[in-house]
Amino acid sequence: MSELGRGGTTADELFLMTNLFPATTGLPMVVWVGPSYGAPHDVRVKVMQAHGTRMDPGNLAVVGLRPRPHVVAGRLSAADLRAVTQWIALNEKAILDHWNGLTDGAQLAQRLQPISPPIPP
Repeated sequence: MSELGRGGTTADELFLMTNLFPATTGLPMVVWVGPSYGAPHDVRVKVMQAHGTRMDPGNLAVVGLRPRPHVVAGRLSAADLRAVTQWIALNEKAILDHWNGLTDGAQLAQRLQPISPPIPP
């Protein structure tokens, strides 16, 4: 069992998720998207609280998608939450299909669209 980080995320959970860098999402930070794996909660994505390509399970925010994107754990600035919300709106169908196990990580990546213009790191 891996150590629990801020936001209630373990390194094991992140291992099961697809990590997406700013060059793919247009966001200024890394985002993780994964299938539900029987989770007792609705669809969520994990978002680094720091900008750049660093991945640190102890520095994550958890963002629930429904009924509208909202921070479940951790912290995001208002600007970062707006950007993540914009990215989720653009890619909601692809994220939900992956959450529901209808697509794998490669299919998810093929369907994702970056926000435009990308947010500078």
